[in-house]
Amino acid sequence: MTNAHRIQIRNNIEPDDIEDIISLHGTVYAQEYGFDETFEQYVAEPLHKFAMSHTVREKIWIVEQRHIVQGCLTVVKSDETKAQLRWFLLHPDLRSKGIGKKLLDEAVQFTREKGYTSLFLWTVSILEAANKLYTHAGFRLTEEKAHTIWGKPLIEQRFELDFPSR
Repeated sequence: MTNAHRIQIRNNIEPDDIEDIISLHGTVYAQEYGFDETFEQYVAEPLHKFAMSHTVREKIWIVEQRHIVQGCLTVVKSDETKAQLRWFLLHPDLRSKGIGKKLLDEAVQFTREKGYTSLFLWTVSILEAANKLYTHAGFRLTEEKAHTIWGKPLIEQRFELDFPSR
């Protein structure tokens, strides 16, 4: 792989990153799953808030190739004991290369190091590959609810990972 094709993962937010992440979410989910424009807005507001006020107990991983944002993953504080995994996405060209597993492993390790007792995420059932990744990492499905969101009838799912006390 040449330097031009090297994939880099960084934890700092640079100018235009947030808009690029929002756009990537909107484009990929519209193309692959038929989500409407409301999905981008669902991503945009809390992601902007994270960018403006994240703490040392929160972290973002930004995946880029050729200086183009191609994915991300974020751990955000839900409360003092729980963290939430958010905005986990890789461009289709970067999937099945172990990058998603690497990001998830790093996020779980970070969450443990920061003293959280659990990590949870919300996803939808049609994201089968991602859901397998969560299950293999030890997450368990704890809740499901069916409703119409982002222009489609979907089943939202909550997965949780508890950390044993030290």
